Amino acid sequence: MPGWQKRVTIFMTGQTISMFGSFLVQYAIMWHLTLTTKSGVVLALAAVFGFLPQAIVSIFAGVWADRVNRRAMIIVSDSVIALSTLGLALLMLSGVDDLWLIFLVMAVRSIGAGVQMPAVSALLPQIVPTDKLMRINGINSSIQSALGLLAPIAAAAVYSTMSIVSVFFIDVVTAVIGISLLATIAVPTLDRAANADKPSYFADLKDGISYIFTHDLVRWVMGIFGIVFLLTVAPSNLAPLMIARNFGTEVWKLTVFEVSFSIGMALGGALVAIFAKKFSRISLIIGTSIFFGFTAVSLGFTTNLILFYILFFIIGIAVPSFFTSAMTLLQETVEPERGARSR
Repeated sequence: MPGWQKRVTIFMTGQTISMFGSFLVQYAIMWHLTLTTKSGVVLALAAVFGFLPQAIVSIFAGVWADRVNRRAMIIVSDSVIALSTLGLALLMLSGVDDLWLIFLVMAVRSIGAGVQMPAVSALLPQIVPTDKLMRINGINSSIQSALGLLAPIAAAAVYSTMSIVSVFFIDVVTAVIGISLLATIAVPTLDRAANADKPSYFADLKDGISYIFTHDLVRWVMGIFGIVFLLTVAPSNLAPLMIARNFGTEVWKLTVFEVSFSIGMALGGALVAIFAKKFSRISLIIGTSIFFGFTAVSLGFTTNLILFYILFFIIGIAVPSFFTSAMTLLQETVEPERGARSR
């Protein structure tokens, strides 16, 4: 096995194990809040605490990832996320389960993800040959989709038979395994990051923002990404509440919803890995963006549970085409020295 394939295999294995635990927590918390409160306000706040910190921090974390060793950055952020989850588990075991505490840990986890994700996306081009990126991203998307299929089933089994605290402990264990595997990979610090004469942090931040706004293709991709995330991805987090209010509060109904979406994503990721070279990245981004808009409107008028599942299954198929195309286009366009700042 070539050296780059071995490094990628270890890296993706560690990230897969760690991500599995994160998915468990994600599902368990949303289900817990949905079933115990049935409050749109609570779920809206959960979405804010779960996504807004990540969105804000990732802007600054992209600069950090271009100035430090990206492997170390991922390990530190993963460790902080695991420790915050462990703290919440211990507090809930002692009887403290206030909503503000759950929101606080969600915010900390979101900040950790905001630090981690730019480093992960920028690290891959360091260890993967350019001509293999689309294929590796497609495989990675399929793995994430498979996790999305297994995680809700596992989360439902643990959550319904034990408790949400058990899910938290599983996440801590998977994080430790993922960190341990990542620590075995040699990922060199970029020459620019190791240079003592490199520009200041704020100069790098200004340069990254300027690059996004002056580079037509990068600006376009980031703009489309932001619009799709704001108008379709964020509101989709209220789907469990829609199911609970309109179709019943059984855990299996929420599980089937997550599984149907994940099966679609797994299929979509496989299709991207197989047929990616036959389609234009830009065409896939535009086509799936329009598709997301139509299906989001359709979901708002759906009164049949089976049709609701089918629509999310179809959306799942389209998701890898959009995100993999957008990420690969950025990875191919942006030079490694400024890779994280532009993602």
